[in-house]
Amino acid sequence: MWEQEKVHKQEFDRLINKYRVRPTALLPFWSVAGFVLGAGTALLGEKAAMACTVAVESVIVQHYNDQLCKLMNDPNFSDKALLETIRRFRDEEQEHHDTGLEQGAEQTPFYRALTDVIKCGCRTAIKIAEMV
Repeated sequence: MWEQEKVHKQEFDRLINKYRVRPTALLPFWSVAGFVLGAGTALLGEKAAMACTVAVESVIVQHYNDQLCKLMNDPNFSDKALLETIRRFRDEEQEHHDTGLEQGAEQTPFYRALTDVIKCGCRTAIKIAEMV
């Protein structure tokens, strides 16, 4: 998973430059928040870390699907390579989600509450990042 995430980051850094897109000003904050979330759930145990992965990836997969729909419905958009990149990354994130489930994420105490809180935080972060 980690190797794929590094590839995703490198590719999105390249695309930011290619399309001259300004990344969110909150990127440093999101990096720290992501580390704290990952480390915090890891301290609760391997299954809690997997529950975190499941929660985050479920939101990311939906975000990728939303982005794909927007781009495919834009009559002025024609970059098929970008669509394929987003699809591939979405599919890889879905694999990460599924791996988390296979590794026992749902056996985490208070699984539903933990993942609901994490999902809410991720959705909120995406909405804020779209504005800032």
